[in-house]
Amino acid sequence: MFGIKMMKIAVLLLFATLLSAKHASAQSCCGIDNLIDQKIQAAVQSAVSAVTSKAQLICLNVSSRGADVSCPSGYKATSCACGMACGSWDIRGESGCHCQCSGIDWTSARCCKVGLNG
Repeated sequence: MFGIKMMKIAVLLLFATLLSAKHASAQSCCGIDNLIDQKIQAAVQSAVSAVTSKAQLICLNVSSRGADVSCPSGYKATSCACGMACGSWDIRGESGCHCQCSGIDWTSARCCKVGLNG
């Protein structure tokens, strides 16, 4: 269900972008065509605003013993923290955190996804 909603958002945003590009590249247009383009663009902008107003960033923290931790399915790692005062880490495969120092006792990840409320 989440994937379908995100696909609808992506399609609406793509449609809005294409309409904006078409509108910006039009050099001359008769009055009725211009009016129709404005109506379509207003309708698309309204639909995009309605969808994006419901979008929210959902984040949580996960931690694990050792040098690696993974985010739950559907979440992406946005930052990491390491035990033993290690400040060297990297995000692996978009959803995992890896601390690069040896002998790490714990690793934590900030995991986020875009969700729709309502």
